[in-house]
Amino acid sequence: MQAQWTCIVLAGQRPGTDMFAQHFGLKLKALVPVRGEPMISHVVRTLRASPLIGEIIVLCQEPDALRSAVDAAGGATLVESLSSISLSIKRQVDALGFSSPILVTTADHPLLTVDMIAEFLGKAEGDVAIAMVECKTMLAQFPDAKRTWLRFSDGAWSGANLFALMSPKSAFALDLWAEAEQDRKKAWRLFMHFGVRLALRALTRTIGLRQALTAAGKRLGLVATLVPMSDPVAAIDVDKVSDHILAEHILIDRETGARSHLAA
Repeated sequence: MQAQWTCIVLAGQRPGTDMFAQHFGLKLKALVPVRGEPMISHVVRTLRASPLIGEIIVLCQEPDALRSAVDAAGGATLVESLSSISLSIKRQVDALGFSSPILVTTADHPLLTVDMIAEFLGKAEGDVAIAMVECKTMLAQFPDAKRTWLRFSDGAWSGANLFALMSPKSAFALDLWAEAEQDRKKAWRLFMHFGVRLALRALTRTIGLRQALTAAGKRLGLVATLVPMSDPVAAIDVDKVSDHILAEHILIDRETGARSHLAA
């Protein structure tokens, strides 16, 4: 299958000390080891294994600090990021000129799999698509999971750190992202950027997430779609110790399952 997508991996840090990285005696979260390997290495290796991904660009504040971990996983282009996530992505999007559609993911997603990438990109439609996991999907497999849930009339949703930018119109979404970055985990504040009416409907849960994204997209003059992910692990990023413990258990289970499959 021919590679069609460029992937941008967000591996930067927010201002101040990252307490999760510090817990492991490190400065950069992307280098926190999971099963003995930096998180960024897991992500890059998975992207390299996907037949859908061509070029990989890693955005970070300290490219030299990540270079060996990235190279060990098959390599990627390391680019120094700007002052915000959205501005950094926008610069890369402008430089690429949409010669291919763009997948955006994060360095703290070591549980990402080729199947997750295939499911998301296979279902992504419109100008912008966002991957989410619904609460019931998560709790069916991980009943004790603690996530940040955005609650709507069609359920509670957690982000899967997978975003598809599929046309030049997606630049409008990036401009809004710049404004809304600090509100990304509070639905009503996030949708306030699209108008009071939509924010009130999000707050009162009288609108579903899919419908809310459609409405928000219309305000921007683009088509924004929701991709519900079937694998709840897609929503498990690793930015606290409890996530790290869970991620290690999941990877051990995968390794055990792979060995059993080979033995059979």
